[in-house]
Amino acid sequence: MAEYQHKKGKVSDNALHALLHDPLFRQRVEVNQKGKGSYRRKDKHARKGFSEGSGKDRFTTALRSAVLAGLARHNPLL
Repeated sequence: MAEYQHKKGKVSDNALHALLHDPLFRQRVEVNQKGKGSYRRKDKHARKGFSEGSGKDRFTTALRSAVLAGLARHNPLL
């Protein structure tokens, strides 16, 4: 069994009483995974690593760079 370093300072009288009032045994709220009360306003992985599947983003960046290159040929200040 692993040793637990309690956070209640020096135990003077009752070790079990001190351990029960430690943050290890605090009350926790159970959040439902399914069913009533399980709705989450924020997604777990909110659009993390989202990419367009059609390759449209690569086309638009290539088009944008081609347009800027064309403008640079006509206008030397760009």
